[in-house]
Amino acid sequence: MTNTTRITVGMTAVVDEGLGNSCYLLDLGDGSALVVDPPRDLRAVRATAASLGLQIRVVGDTHLHADFLSGAVQLAHDEGATVLASAAGAREFDHHGLRDGDEVDLGGLVLAAVATPGHTDEHLSLLVRDGATPVGVFTGGSLIVGSAARTDLLGPERTEDLARAQYRSLRRLTTLPAQTAAWPTHGAGSFCSAPPGADRTSTIGREVATNPLLQAPDEEAFVAALLGSLGSYPPYFRHLGEINRRGPAVLDGTASALDLLSVAQVAALQVDGAMLLDVRPVPDYAAGHVPGAVSIPLREQFATWLGWLAPPDTPVVVIRNPDQHAEDIVWPALKIGYDHLAGELDGGIPAWAAAGQPTSSTGLVTPGQIGRRRVLDTRQLSEFTAGHLPGAHHVELGSVPGAAERLPAGPVVVMCGHGERAASAASLLEQAGHQDISILTGGPDDWSHATGQPLATGS
Repeated sequence: MTNTTRITVGMTAVVDEGLGNSCYLLDLGDGSALVVDPPRDLRAVRATAASLGLQIRVVGDTHLHADFLSGAVQLAHDEGATVLASAAGAREFDHHGLRDGDEVDLGGLVLAAVATPGHTDEHLSLLVRDGATPVGVFTGGSLIVGSAARTDLLGPERTEDLARAQYRSLRRLTTLPAQTAAWPTHGAGSFCSAPPGADRTSTIGREVATNPLLQAPDEEAFVAALLGSLGSYPPYFRHLGEINRRGPAVLDGTASALDLLSVAQVAALQVDGAMLLDVRPVPDYAAGHVPGAVSIPLREQFATWLGWLAPPDTPVVVIRNPDQHAEDIVWPALKIGYDHLAGELDGGIPAWAAAGQPTSSTGLVTPGQIGRRRVLDTRQLSEFTAGHLPGAHHVELGSVPGAAERLPAGPVVVMCGHGERAASAASLLEQAGHQDISILTGGPDDWSHATGQPLATGS
């Protein structure tokens, strides 16, 4: 899901709620626009520009993104837009390389490059000035609302050095006037990472006054606080930066379609190692599914979990309901570099069953029905430590494939915050040979309310 918000005169944010990111359209006053950090799925960006009567003329990328593919190459191809990006990024497509202190005349406004390494080596913040007056700064993955973006994406051997660079970069940004708007790319919900519930935009003055990292008394305290906040992240983060450096493939008008595959074709692909991806809601998956299919219910966070659970080089066959639209599955996949979905099961589960193929079912239990059964909590570590069922075993969903063979056999209730991640984990356990698996319909607060018992905290 995307949201569009007019945040200042001439500035509009387009928010990807699923990945937790924002891109921005700046009205340049002549019918054209600058767009900063656009995703490969440009539908909302283009609709916003059209609604404002703007033609996208300039694209700015603050850094080599790890969590989504940039739409800059597509906009250059389709709109003839000029791409601005760090010269230090060694991008292999046509762009105007910027170095620290470089300025670009946008026709009344000036865009100035500010080197802010930390999240990546080549990271630039893009400062908008009206004459000599700073108006706002696109901070990308440097200063974000209430925090700073993670510094561990280039490997553990670089993490601390990049955290120290991030410290210096944030200090540099805080020298801007207090009223300067801060327009970060990463926000709440991004694994690049931001505090939950944080606002999408801020000001330099507000961040100086309220950002916990900027309250650190010195560099050592800053580094300790930043590194202590880092959680896990999807494996696709490790290779999207390089695809963005080379330039994502340009897409045509057929990119969002899914080829129809017969039951026989799907069965053969599964035997050959294809992943069957069931995107239906949890109750539908639980009632009947193809044995071995992986459940990733279609929702805002679909792209993240697809990238976390589906190996990038494995053919993927989609199983969906008729009321779920192919483009709402394909575009999130394209956004994170899954360009070659094998297709979809023609006719869905009814066609599979009608052909005499086997199906499996998974039990659903309510919070009051758990009893003494073993519980597997698949939420992120920070969620688990904040409050969990006493005695629950914890394995983050992203770690379930590697842990499945080590987990004990026997009846188990799999849970998360609502049920979607639990369904994914249950499907992975089934795929690994586990039996007597149930999915909790709800989360820890629902269990506490149903039983009148308190949650445990800590790990």
